[in-house]
Amino acid sequence: MSSLPTDWFMKVRLKLRHLQLFIALDELRNLHRAAERLGMSQPAASKLLGELENQLGLVLFDRHPRGIAPNWYGETVIRHARSIMSSLHQAGDELNALHAGSAGSVSVGTVMAPAVTLLTSAVERVHRDRPNLKVSIDVDVSHELIPRLMEGEFDFAIARIPSTLPAGDFVFEEIGEEALCFVCRADHPLAQRESLSLAAMVDYPWVLQPPGALMRQRVDHLFLHHDVALPRQIVDTPDILVALAMVDKSDTVTVTTRQVADLLCDQPRFRILPFPEALSVQPYGLVSLREQRLSPGAAALMSTLRDLIRER
Repeated sequence: MSSLPTDWFMKVRLKLRHLQLFIALDELRNLHRAAERLGMSQPAASKLLGELENQLGLVLFDRHPRGIAPNWYGETVIRHARSIMSSLHQAGDELNALHAGSAGSVSVGTVMAPAVTLLTSAVERVHRDRPNLKVSIDVDVSHELIPRLMEGEFDFAIARIPSTLPAGDFVFEEIGEEALCFVCRADHPLAQRESLSLAAMVDYPWVLQPPGALMRQRVDHLFLHHDVALPRQIVDTPDILVALAMVDKSDTVTVTTRQVADLLCDQPRFRILPFPEALSVQPYGLVSLREQRLSPGAAALMSTLRDLIRER
């Protein structure tokens, strides 16, 4: 096929109905059920999809006896369809907020460290000037957050850009490294030690992020660097609350960010273990889509974050 023109969506008369059908097919993998969700007949849905594929000169979905599934072309279209639909929903929310005299809304995805310090301080400050600004915060790991940013779920993120994604699609403003530390309960057998080695900790139970997560990779590399075998008993979980519950009730050791640890250790139930070596993961930062203009509420929160970063 020849390259698509820049206004291809106008030439093929792309409609919102097409976008809704793409998303329904991706979620249901069945043409009949997708058509039913959209309140149309299966022949009408099949015709809508087939006509668009013919005009594009591309097959977007592979048909199988038991259903339908997007191919690489289809997955690309679905990702952009989700982003467009999310933007339209956000536009409706902003219009409703403006009509009601509110200050709009902002949705942020963030890794753990800035969630408990920088971002919470920024929200508190921005609410002084915009008390009705609706703020939504989702905490996750970077390789989950950035694809969701690309699909329009967030206005911006505080994270790292995965190496598998094109860095040129984003604007990245570095904030700093994420310092890590070991945490246990206050009456843990190791809690009173003045200095610890990995060998001293390895025989205790551990709860860590799942293999592949950035923090887990750093911990695994630390054991490898010190030529110490990984603990025999490791529970994998991405949930910090599950990890802390296990630490609180047993001799389990965990690794978390320094910001979270400092917050926890203000309470008498937890203790930071005195490991002498500095431990951190690569820098995180403010991440936004290069081609997307921030809403007024999102721009206000990001501006406040920049102010706080400069003040540190």
